[in-house]
Amino acid sequence: MHGNVWEWVEDCWVGSYAGAPVDASQAVTTGGCTHRVLRGGSWVSYPPFLRSADRLRDTPGGRGNTYGFRLARTPGG
Repeated sequence: MHGNVWEWVEDCWVGSYAGAPVDASQAVTTGGCTHRVLRGGSWVSYPPFLRSADRLRDTPGGRGNTYGFRLARTPGG
């Protein structure tokens, strides 16, 4: 569901994927996490940016009418 809102994810912002886990799990970070990752673009994004690989960063307290999240649960949980 790209293009609805930027989706908050658990990852701390890092500038590159160098050394990131290859299984797409959360990257382990050291020190404080001053910025978190948002993915996917929003309803105000240009079409080339409406993809899960597109990333944005903001402080954990950042708010906006183009930010959101997706609830998920473990099957059978």
